[in-house]
Amino acid sequence: MIRVELVKRPQHSNFYMLMSPFIAFGLTLVFGALIFLALGKNPFTGLYFYFIDPLSQVWSLHELAIKAGPLIMIAAGLCVCYRSNNWNIGAEGQFIVGAIFGSMIPILMPGFQTVLTLPLMLIMAMVGGAIYAGIPALLKARYNANEILTSLMLVYVAQLLLDWLVRGVWRDPQGFAFPGSVRFPPAATLPEMIPSQGDAHYGFLLALVAAIAVWFFLAKTLKGFEVSVLGLSPRAGKFAGFSASAMVFFSFMLSGALAGLAGISEVSGAIGQLREVISPGYGFAAIIVAFLGRLNPLGTIAAGLLLALTYLGGEAAQISLGISDKVVRVFQGMLLFFVLGCDTLVHYKIRIVSRTAEGSAT
Repeated sequence: MIRVELVKRPQHSNFYMLMSPFIAFGLTLVFGALIFLALGKNPFTGLYFYFIDPLSQVWSLHELAIKAGPLIMIAAGLCVCYRSNNWNIGAEGQFIVGAIFGSMIPILMPGFQTVLTLPLMLIMAMVGGAIYAGIPALLKARYNANEILTSLMLVYVAQLLLDWLVRGVWRDPQGFAFPGSVRFPPAATLPEMIPSQGDAHYGFLLALVAAIAVWFFLAKTLKGFEVSVLGLSPRAGKFAGFSASAMVFFSFMLSGALAGLAGISEVSGAIGQLREVISPGYGFAAIIVAFLGRLNPLGTIAAGLLLALTYLGGEAAQISLGISDKVVRVFQGMLLFFVLGCDTLVHYKIRIVSRTAEGSAT
């Protein structure tokens, strides 16, 4: 009998850990080209539309910033969760709930239009995302429920809540029965950074500030050290007096707050109203960004721009080559698969074990 097993390496190579995302990206390009060949398309033309064409015009660079902002912001929060060994898979739901909470002011109080409107919207969005992320944290800390399942299932609850609101009680009475809230007034809208050049708004700047702030927190504070210790060795953290259950709440709620902030930034910046669909899957794609950025908040900036490029490139390829929009998800899925695969091979080696009929191993 022959079996394949993974054996942990006594020590891993820092060089290969650093090169893992680049190797994964190269493999994604190779297999992406094979996908285009299977679809009957020129692979070089397909890859050009994916990774070069979106960088060729000023307006597309603005679109790149719009799509990269939520990815960077959410991924920065996920870095805290994953480094503390808490697996938040429900950032998409926290993104939606944050958008709902932040939208309460312009929808329920349309007359409140002051300089405080937008800051209050951002704060409420962070509170909403944190509260929603606190649900799987509570279930894990109190009942030892699997946070992967609970956080993921809550995504669909949030999506249904959003759909019910914009088709029902929050639907614009002047919207000709189409789902969607009232349009946000200027006081509730994130302004554009360079109005004459494109639509990129200050949500992208918020994302950069969030990534830098989370990096500083993890690298320079005692609480950041606690995150790392509990993530690497819960027993050592307990010996040092750190509380694992408190870390569950802290990491989830910080991650949820940033996801909620990303949600209201998208709604008040790029969209301008609450709709039944406000995200093309930012919360799930941010998981790829976090791992591609080596769970380093600063690394999520480059990784977020790369993932945003696949969104824009996918749209360009879909229009120019006539391919399905599902190809975008395939590219993103391959990238995550290869990143995790490369990381696994950095820490483990594959060993083929054969056993004779007598049970001796060779």
